[in-house]
Amino acid sequence: MDLKEYEKLLNALESEKAKIDNPKSEYYRKLDKEIAKLKKTVMDNLSAWDRVTLARHPMRPKAQDYLELLFEDFYEFHGDRKFGDDASIIGGIASFNGIPVTVIAQSKGKSLEENLQKNFGMVSPEGYRKALRLAKQAEKFKRPIITLVDTSGAYPGKGAEERGQAEAIATCLYEFSTLEVPIVCIVLSEGGSGGALALSVADRIAMLENSIYSILSPEGFASILWKDERRAKEASEVMKITSYDLMEKQIIDEIIKEPLEGAQAAIEKVASNIGDYIQKSLNELMNKKPKTLLDERYNKFRKIGVMS
Repeated sequence: MDLKEYEKLLNALESEKAKIDNPKSEYYRKLDKEIAKLKKTVMDNLSAWDRVTLARHPMRPKAQDYLELLFEDFYEFHGDRKFGDDASIIGGIASFNGIPVTVIAQSKGKSLEENLQKNFGMVSPEGYRKALRLAKQAEKFKRPIITLVDTSGAYPGKGAEERGQAEAIATCLYEFSTLEVPIVCIVLSEGGSGGALALSVADRIAMLENSIYSILSPEGFASILWKDERRAKEASEVMKITSYDLMEKQIIDEIIKEPLEGAQAAIEKVASNIGDYIQKSLNELMNKKPKTLLDERYNKFRKIGVMS
């Protein structure tokens, strides 16, 4: 039984439970137990493709939802001072539990209109240059940086290539590796290719339980390797793209738990879990000297290179 079939069965049981007037009845309690048991069975047996499906769920919370719950006094900045503003990057300064921070988030839309405005979260060169401008500003004022990653990949269009997409990503990789302030990265849903990696050079990297992080999409992998993107489900298993796969390979530092139905079922709880991880990471990092931060960051990514 795949995830959609499980969801259909769960919805049927939930609908049946909603019809019962007396929550203390034997039948109500029985349905409750069946639902809880089925949810646990689902989560214990999720395949990599199931997690891809959850990461792409249309109701899954976006970066802007977490910004509202995690940070106070967020003030957004716009533009890269060279070409224009990219709405797929939300960046600015904020307060996190009383700590001044810079937040840089990849942002997908919640509707077709918003997705068109934000280019479905696929960042253009001006977006990466805006991110870098904010990161350098954070370094100047000694503010920790929090990055929220959620993109299927950088925008591959003609205009983006003409404006230096590859150079913009490469510069982010280089500059983020040398920033003398703490950097904490959270992968919210999809972390695809260099588009995600540009904001993932960090001292601490965590993934939400049902997020994915990979060199490219399962569809892209299948079309390159087997010349058949219909084998994306098979590709997702081969690629080792889930949070548990990457934790096992020591590429990420922590898995942030979600409720059984996914982050959309209890965003406040998930945001609280993210906040706890950010606070723990900042407590560990903020007292370190810049040279120590840089040395540890360098060794971290050297180790990732060897493990990969």
